[in-house]
Amino acid sequence: MSKKGEQSRENILMAAKQLVMQNGFAGTSIDDILKAAGVSKGAFFHHFRSKAHLASELVRWHAGNDIRMFRTLAAEAEAMYDDPYDQLMKFLTDFEAYISNSAEPSRGCMYAVYTYESEALDEDVNAFVAETLQQWSAIYIRKFQEVIDRYPPVRPVSARQLSEMIVSLIEGGLILQRAYGNTQITARQSEHFRDYLDLLFAQSRDAAA
Repeated sequence: MSKKGEQSRENILMAAKQLVMQNGFAGTSIDDILKAAGVSKGAFFHHFRSKAHLASELVRWHAGNDIRMFRTLAAEAEAMYDDPYDQLMKFLTDFEAYISNSAEPSRGCMYAVYTYESEALDEDVNAFVAETLQQWSAIYIRKFQEVIDRYPPVRPVSARQLSEMIVSLIEGGLILQRAYGNTQITARQSEHFRDYLDLLFAQSRDAAA
């Protein structure tokens, strides 16, 4: 694909993302996307066979960006600190800064949109959404398990439970951000979650020190 073609495809995906996050997939037409992206119908069908094909490519494009972001944050935290707890705190605070960026406020969660409209999407798209959320959770599970192995928590808890908690907080926070028009809600919930982690692990960390 030529550079111009790549840019055209990127413009379509970016426009589709904004519209789908705002109106839902069912509420977004190809004509809406063409107008927002500033491309012709011919350009659209050069890259996507149909609206259903766009749905598949859009969530894969979005997921690829998300997973790269999470892996980058984890790698940066691991490069800066040796202690897994310090790594985890940096990972979480860097995500808070990312998700509360007022210059590009989140309009909600793409995975939630696709989950709510799952009956209108192909089974492979729904399976991919579930797989992406599992990959996202797996990054958290690894970081939590490293902390648990080093610092036994004061109450029984698994890395998977902590992962499910933070992912649920993020998803719920994104819904509230959209409803209230407040870009800080998800970050605030993550901050509270970090306070909870401090209660779980402070005793072991103090003993180790």
